[in-house]
Formats: sequence, structure tokens, C-alpha cells
Amino acid sequence: MRLSWMRLMPLLVVAALGVLLAAGVWMSRNPNREALPSPLIGKAAPTFELPVLHEAGRLFGTRDLQGAPYLLNVWGSWCPACRDEHPVLTRFAESKRVRVVGFNWNDEHADAMAWLEQFGNPYWIVVTDREGKVAIDWGIYGAPESFLVDGKGVVRWKFVGPLTDEVIAQQLLPKLAEIERAP
Repeated sequence: MRLSWMRLMPLLVVAALGVLLAAGVWMSRNPNREALPSPLIGKAAPTFELPVLHEAGRLFGTRDLQGAPYLLNVWGSWCPACRDEHPVLTRFAESKRVRVVGFNWNDEHADAMAWLEQFGNPYWIVVTDREGKVAIDWGIYGAPESFLVDGKGVVRWKFVGPLTDEVIAQQLLPKLAEIERAP
């Protein structure tokens, strides 16, 4: 008995979707993936002035960050991968090698506060971009994402996905050492 194309079509669609899903899962779990290209690398970091999560009415921005490098880490309480990244980021922040700035994105204030209360706050300061307007300037399209910015305000490195010990050792620390050696 011959099967008609019409009867095979749903099976082919499901198989194609399965392949795409498997590829997406594999790519998201690959710890050696390279930082995604960013048009910001080598250029001035987008300027911002955003509310501080822990201090109602206080604004903080790029002007306050001048003079020393910082790691901008994009996170949200709604982000499962941010939970995976958090212990790694906390260990790195405890080294005090560089200021780690939290960029809370598209989050409710109470949810962000509760998340930090539960898991701990590794950040030097946390700014919040509830509407996501500043995130557009940075080219942020997901969380977590991290940007290393030098003391002159130039973006030197970007990583999309959860930071791991391997990513920190093999990518972030060498870039940070490069910045520290620069005149």
C-alpha cells in the first residue's frame, strides 16, 4: 500500500521540528560556544541612566562607571539560565577583580528583590531596565548576557548565555588581563 504525501506531511513537519529543537538544545548547552559577534565590540558602550534597584529615586549610569572596567551582567528573576549562572557569577564577583554591575531586565521590582534575597546579591550595584529600552541600545535579546567594558567605556567582550567557570577562565579573564595591561 502506497502512502500519499498528504499523509506523510504531518510526520515530516514533526520530524523537522524535532531536529530544530534538538539543535537548539545542543547549542544552548555547549559551554565552548564563542561569544556572539556584537557591533559594540571596540566601540563606546551605550550610555544609560537607570534606576537603582535597591534605592528608590536614585539613578545610576555610565557616567558613574568611568575610570575602571566593569562587567555588565544582564539577568532577570524570570530567567532559568540566570539561576544556573548565579553561583558562578557570585564566585567571580567575590574575587573583586572587576566591578560586576547587575542589569535587571524586564522584571518586576518585587520579583527582582525577592530573587536576590533568595540567591544572594553578587553585584556591586544593580540597575533596572523594566521597559527594556536601554537593552535595545546594548543589543540585548536574552538573558543572561554579559559585557566587559574597559575603564574608557569601550566594550571589549560580550558573552550570550550563562557564564561558566570555563568561560570565565578561558575568555573573560584573558580579556580582563588585556584591559589591565593596556596603557
